[in-house]
Amino acid sequence: MIQLIRGFKDILPGEVELWQFIEKQTSSLFEDFGFRDIRIPIMERTELFSRSIGEETDIVEKEMYTFADRKGDLITLRPEATASIVRSYIQHRMYAVDQVQKLYTIGPMFRRERPQKGRYRQFYQIDAEVFGVSSPLIDAQIMFMLTTLFTRLSVSDCTAKINSLGCPNCRPAFTAGLSGLLSEKADFLCEDCSRRSTRNPLRVLDCKVPACREAMADAPSILDYLCTECRSHFDSVMRHLTIMGVSFELDRRLVRGLDYYTRTAFEIQTSLLGAQSAIAGGGRYDGLVKALGGPDIPAIGFAIGMDRLAEIAAQQHSDLCRKPKLFIAALGKISQTLAFEWVSRLAATGIHAEMDMSGRSLKSQMKQADRLGAQHVLISGDTEIENGQVLLRDMITKEQSPLPVQDIVEALRNRFA
Repeated sequence: MIQLIRGFKDILPGEVELWQFIEKQTSSLFEDFGFRDIRIPIMERTELFSRSIGEETDIVEKEMYTFADRKGDLITLRPEATASIVRSYIQHRMYAVDQVQKLYTIGPMFRRERPQKGRYRQFYQIDAEVFGVSSPLIDAQIMFMLTTLFTRLSVSDCTAKINSLGCPNCRPAFTAGLSGLLSEKADFLCEDCSRRSTRNPLRVLDCKVPACREAMADAPSILDYLCTECRSHFDSVMRHLTIMGVSFELDRRLVRGLDYYTRTAFEIQTSLLGAQSAIAGGGRYDGLVKALGGPDIPAIGFAIGMDRLAEIAAQQHSDLCRKPKLFIAALGKISQTLAFEWVSRLAATGIHAEMDMSGRSLKSQMKQADRLGAQHVLISGDTEIENGQVLLRDMITKEQSPLPVQDIVEALRNRFA
């Protein structure tokens, strides 16, 4: 028997309804905030991710699914969505129509990580990006939008962790101070951090190895190095989060795992997932559009882990399966033929109806209707057809009432529409 590849999973009926519910709630809310759906390809040129995410990140170094196509070009299954959306924004000159664009997408990403609870090699993200707005108001608004979504999904116990990563003007001074500490702690760092400490010191703060985290416990905070503009921006973000009633905590160690972030960085964390506490994260990347060949346009965005979000939301939304409004229990060849027509025509008009096509006994068909959760059962045998009337049974009250066979589809449509 051929089985799933390790780190991948099927989303089965019974579970997928919850995913659809999350997607519908997300699309509705995001579009109320002015976002538009964008569909991006699953594969891109490897260069797009190495240039945007950063050569010294775990994603690029260890986790991307990269291969050469028949022409020898390096292709990568997308490990995240931001770079692809930025590439699309530039390639299609969306900024020429209007520099301000609010875009979102929902779909699979791929990273070859160690599979564990809530983490897969094919995982799903809800991703949203805003281009062309430098104001700190948008930083606060998208975090408000995120917490509103979680409230609608009945996901509680969420806290926003925020930090500022500064800008190219103030970050060099912080990097110099951090490099001094890294030199002192060189013997305590893991192999990856030892290599990155000279080329990209900020990445060391993102390391999850306990020894590295302990060694960096006394690391300086970039908040102490912010320039006047970055400090004003960050103070405004915090002030407007407070105005909007968004609960947040200052996390001086929060740097995120990608190189393109500047200024505001944030995560939404919950205690409901154990060690895997982050369910969403993002921040500003004001230099990325220019770095990838576009104009100098500011941007900010975030991603939500759908797999983790679904795991939490399932605790509050346990049964979202769509149940048929009608089950037709057909007995006899004539009745089966008519039931087939009725079910098909009802479905075509938006009414979910089911029938048993195997010709089993009435008792077996009633059990099947009960398993499906049908609200009503139409009992139709050849005798009832000849007499011109069938029986409609309410599965909750158990009451039965006759219905004329003539124009029955229209009668049922009027009743259940």
